[in-house]
Amino acid sequence: MTPKQTSYPKEKIRILFLENISDTALKKFESNGYVKAQKISRALSEDELIKEIKDVHILGIRSKTQVTEKVLNAAKKLQAIGCFCIGVNQVDLDAATRQGVVVFNAPYSNTRSVAELVIGSAIMLIRRIPDKNKAAHEGIWYKEATGSFELRGKKLGIIGYGNIGSQVSVLAEAFGMKVGFYDVETKLPLGNASDMKTLKELLSQSDVVTLHVPETPETYNIINKSTLKFFKNSSILINYARGQVVDLEALRQSILDKKLSGAAIDVFPQEPEKSGDRFISPLQQLPNVILTPHIGGSTEEAQANIGEDVSIKLFNFLEKGMTNGSHTIPALSLPPQEGTHRILHIHENVPGVLSEINTTLSQNKINIVGQYLKTNDNIGYVVLDIDKKISDRALQLLKAVNHTIKVRMLY
Repeated sequence: MTPKQTSYPKEKIRILFLENISDTALKKFESNGYVKAQKISRALSEDELIKEIKDVHILGIRSKTQVTEKVLNAAKKLQAIGCFCIGVNQVDLDAATRQGVVVFNAPYSNTRSVAELVIGSAIMLIRRIPDKNKAAHEGIWYKEATGSFELRGKKLGIIGYGNIGSQVSVLAEAFGMKVGFYDVETKLPLGNASDMKTLKELLSQSDVVTLHVPETPETYNIINKSTLKFFKNSSILINYARGQVVDLEALRQSILDKKLSGAAIDVFPQEPEKSGDRFISPLQQLPNVILTPHIGGSTEEAQANIGEDVSIKLFNFLEKGMTNGSHTIPALSLPPQEGTHRILHIHENVPGVLSEINTTLSQNKINIVGQYLKTNDNIGYVVLDIDKKISDRALQLLKAVNHTIKVRMLY
């Protein structure tokens, strides 16, 4: 049994999509009865978002919009945030957790798009196509084989062997490359890939190095003046990960010194707000360098997949109380119960809350038909299926339980 209607009418649930999120998501919400959905093609500043979000129940963003604690404090009705991208570092997860806001993302949906572009860029760079292309556009017939190589037999070094890094590994082996990877966590190698014990070991042996790491204090400028010295002479660097993981000035000098023979960079420490804005980088006008505007995962297939993935997670939370894939609320998956009303209770994870919930309901002779609990370090999430006749009374009692963050009648 799937509930046809949440207790709060779908037509009153306000949804705000920013940053030109795929129409797949918008159409999916509208076709499911959520007609109050607004789409804005750009990111909003903190002040703009504070003004817009006060009556929003569901917020959809990509990587540009910063959901800060100030924004969350202004979001009095916000139930969930859908990050229609891989990362969630643009959301203050601690603040979202404290306020009981569920945060979802799509960690796998654009993996193939990024992996394909990494391999494509490696081919272009190892053949020095950017220089030959530029010359042809300028009317120069630059036909020579010097400095141009095949990928087959070369070694690819992957820094970060997660979803994308491992996919790149598989594609690279199909091209006949040897693959090594370095990751701070133990990972099972795919195919014939080798786990390298140190970053220096990986860099010194690789003809092509590709980055697939998150943005953390540990990865900040992981490629810098010092680590660039470890690179194999005439090797290539590819960064489709995060803008803060490469020191671009140091990379520029390394290319000018011909230590590296080329680079492909898709992400930058500072990026323009929207398409068409002016872009400046120290890597501009360098030989055999490909610069792209953060489009590693920007294919129509990837955006449609992301729209589908995040939308389904949001629907499951809105209509069933399911939190699988959440970064803030404990993951809980549960079937609907016939003949009941479902109440969601999010609370601080401290001793005694569940006991108080059960005691309070028991003392008021309220029968719990079904109960589900999941906790993490900070948050407890309880879903209760209550007899329909007394569910309104139960809702009021649950709101008064100590350490309660948020309570909602689902259906």
